[in-house]
Amino acid sequence: MSADLRSRYLGLELKNPVVASASPLTNSIDSLKRLEDAGVAAVVLPSLFEEQIEHEEMATHNLMLSGMELSPEARGFFPEMQNYNTGPDTYLKLISEAKAALAVPVIPSLNGYTAGGWTQMARQFEQAGADAIELNIYFLATGLEDSGTEIEQRYVDLVSSVSGMVSIPVAVKVSPYFSAMANMAARLAAAGASGLVLFNRFVQPDILLDELEVAPNLVLSTSDELRLALRWIAILRGRVRASLAATGGAHSAEDVLKLLLAGADCVMVASSLLRKGPNHVATLVSGVEKWITEREYDSVEQMKGSLSQLSCPDPAAFERSNYMKALTTYTSDQR
Repeated sequence: MSADLRSRYLGLELKNPVVASASPLTNSIDSLKRLEDAGVAAVVLPSLFEEQIEHEEMATHNLMLSGMELSPEARGFFPEMQNYNTGPDTYLKLISEAKAALAVPVIPSLNGYTAGGWTQMARQFEQAGADAIELNIYFLATGLEDSGTEIEQRYVDLVSSVSGMVSIPVAVKVSPYFSAMANMAARLAAAGASGLVLFNRFVQPDILLDELEVAPNLVLSTSDELRLALRWIAILRGRVRASLAATGGAHSAEDVLKLLLAGADCVMVASSLLRKGPNHVATLVSGVEKWITEREYDSVEQMKGSLSQLSCPDPAAFERSNYMKALTTYTSDQR
């Protein structure tokens, strides 16, 4: 008898814990169908940006330039994203068509950084048929007068604004750059976040020496990057009243399993699918099923969080002692 791979995320029952994160692969109905056929449990659509909503009349090129530092989804996967959704009407059509074409949950993404009137777009997402909303927040605090307290409150206010617009769940995709991540996670959940997506990967600027220009540079993730999400999901599991999704660094079934053991309710993948194609979903799902069955777990729900900080034999392994042990035990043979 095979193991039960179902997992609950944002109150939604997923057939397995593998979700397609926002990327060019989730930007067309044909590609979305390929992902579903490969076994993906849910899809997150590429972000609709605050700038797009407020300036729909701008040309596509200008839209990409104005948003490229806010998220890797805006620019960097390809030199020109000609089919990228350039306005609310096109995006709403994608939501409704995806819902009609797919049996798995469809989660559109709303990307912004201010609590303005654009947040009303969340209600239109719901009306278009969205099963949930992923609120993708990024604000780069470059002003010398910007304090940590003010920036954190901006996040909380934005979550409260969007979640107050809809009756469907709102997940919040955030960065790890908070001085007190656990406290911030609790505040976001209290503000209305049904789930937390950990963590956002941002385009960092590079300098082109020949052109003497500053340009964005996106490098696809590697498995080494999953450890940041793994640590914080393990710490937050059972301590915040919100679903936990891992994103960034899951490329193999082993990666997915580690994040589930830490406490993730689902694992979102993008870079691995861009490298290997939609059919890689089937490889991930079958690998997870094989491992669970061999170790005689009955279900994904049974094994989720069994190595979280609350459940593992050595809770300090996720804190400072892990840092000290890693440094003191490293040898030149590990290079």
